[in-house]
Amino acid sequence: MVVRRRTRAILLPLGLYAASVLAVGYFLNEAENGNRGLEAKRALKIQAYGLQQELDAARADRAEWERRVALLRSDQIDRDLLEERARIVLGRVHPNDVVIITP
Repeated sequence: MVVRRRTRAILLPLGLYAASVLAVGYFLNEAENGNRGLEAKRALKIQAYGLQQELDAARADRAEWERRVALLRSDQIDRDLLEERARIVLGRVHPNDVVIITP
């Protein structure tokens, strides 16, 4: 009977400590590698950085196109831009232009 009490007095706290360590280990592992853990946060930051770069490039492209459209809409049309667009639309070239035909 005494041996049984002593064994229970030793094994019960050890079992509780082991269960506690396993639970803490599980939660630490999930905090690092889980779906919403630190690794996922790092991956989302990298993805957000790439998307921000893409957005900045799109904004710059849009600003360039808005500038070119404004040149065509203004009271005084930019002659170079108008000539460039007319050549593209009509499929014509200037006699002094060098045309390189690629296959």
